[in-house]
Amino acid sequence: MDTHRWWRDAVIYQVYVRSFLDSTGDGIGDLAGVRAGLPYLKKLGVDGIWLSPFYPSPQHDHGYDVADYTDVDPVFGDLAEFDRLVDAARRLGVRVLLDIVPNHCSSEHPWFREALAAPPGSPERARFHFADGRGPDGAEPPNNWHAMFGGPAWTRVTEPDGRPGQWYLHMFTPEQPDWNWREPEVAAEFDRILRFWLDRGVDGFRIDVAAGLFKHPGLPDSPDPEADARTRDSVNPLAWNQPEVHGVWRHWRAVCEEYTARDGRERLLVGEVSVPSAREHARYVRPDELHQAFFFDLLGAPWDADAFRKVISEAMQDIAGTGSTVTWVLNNHDQVRTVTRYGEPAPGGSGLGAARARAAALLMLALPGAAYIYQGEELGLPEVVDLPDDVLTDPIFRRTGSRARIRDGCRVPLPWSGQASPFGFTSGAEGARPWLPQPEWFAEHATDRALADTRSSWHLYRDGLQLRAALPQLGEGTLRWLDAQPGVLAFVRGDDLVCAVNFGTAPVPAPVPGTPLLASGPCPPGVLPGSTAAWWISGT
Repeated sequence: MDTHRWWRDAVIYQVYVRSFLDSTGDGIGDLAGVRAGLPYLKKLGVDGIWLSPFYPSPQHDHGYDVADYTDVDPVFGDLAEFDRLVDAARRLGVRVLLDIVPNHCSSEHPWFREALAAPPGSPERARFHFADGRGPDGAEPPNNWHAMFGGPAWTRVTEPDGRPGQWYLHMFTPEQPDWNWREPEVAAEFDRILRFWLDRGVDGFRIDVAAGLFKHPGLPDSPDPEADARTRDSVNPLAWNQPEVHGVWRHWRAVCEEYTARDGRERLLVGEVSVPSAREHARYVRPDELHQAFFFDLLGAPWDADAFRKVISEAMQDIAGTGSTVTWVLNNHDQVRTVTRYGEPAPGGSGLGAARARAAALLMLALPGAAYIYQGEELGLPEVVDLPDDVLTDPIFRRTGSRARIRDGCRVPLPWSGQASPFGFTSGAEGARPWLPQPEWFAEHATDRALADTRSSWHLYRDGLQLRAALPQLGEGTLRWLDAQPGVLAFVRGDDLVCAVNFGTAPVPAPVPGTPLLASGPCPPGVLPGSTAAWWISGT
């Protein structure tokens, strides 16, 4: 039985399955590859893993278009392999979270195929958002909403009799029709899905688009129809963050509590929640709703001490004030990698961006609450910014023709060993190609090299995680800000552990003299160089 609410200060590693490790030689990562990599993750020191979708899918959005929620796509393995993975993780003390996608499914899902074959007004169509078009012949979409991945949020269908017919809603791509959560049958189906995976031993779920699900019942026009597509964020107040969604999370929380009552193992719900403010974010993590919700404001903050302090303070006041803990994140499979985001977007570039990424990592690991690490961040991987157009797979690129904010560059398969692609990622014959090409400079960031170099980002993460687990001052709790030089952020955890970050470029006097327990770069006693973070015990 759990004696500690493990999720409150857990560090979870996001595994993007198709890019983690390939065991079959087809160039695509799989569940057996994840199982083979578990000792590496245990050595790193994480508490659990979050697996990206591995369900049967036509892969129009790399698994976030789910055709069957209770099986494994053959490209990733099968249910027997999934069970072996869960068993292996359990033996190592590593929790397993699944990515669940309740806002939309695949256009190849059996229920959507039934909806296409059924007439307007049928129960089959009620599971989705079907509506008549506007205009005398219904040739215009039912409203003016835009999809987040570009283009209109509606697609017109051809009816079974061959005539142009109704339209269906898809807030992402036409291959991802949105579920209608006002239809009770949808809620009941997801209840079945949750229990299927909980019965197989998972420790919880990461919930995709957790502020979605419900749309305004009248589906009225948006006052800013291009907002979602322009920002690629869920900002249309008629399509996102409807009040009814909180009832879903209360029910899902009750399901998790039911399983916890059986065996004492706490199951976790963590939501991808994109809302306007920390105060609105806090509504999702009230005691009877989600355990956690990703706090993206730190990820989006500019490299500036005042900006970071404002974001952290608001999160601690509004989110931690609910009784939950803040869930910090610096990167994920949808974002430019931190090394590149904080530096120059040059192929293989590091320098200033790498120093800032290391400092940000130590800052995040010192904050109260939970933290999520995206695979490859521990290797200091930069974004791959120069992938050729003909290898890009992101539906944003297909729908807009623009490379702006595409996500392939952070999804390139990991380098494990060697001096040339595939860098140990695939076990296939010589010449086997990863599903996205790896640049030559990946050799500098390969796992075998990182483990051998005690100055590498991998060792910084590993040492930080070990100290976080060993020092009672870290993890859950509060912080107290310290006065510091301009451009320096410093705070105390507990009574005596100080984290300080110099956001500038020139060395300044350190807030605490003495030798640091851990530093993100060279840190002489009494001096905190620019773009460096360090932890001290006060008075040493």
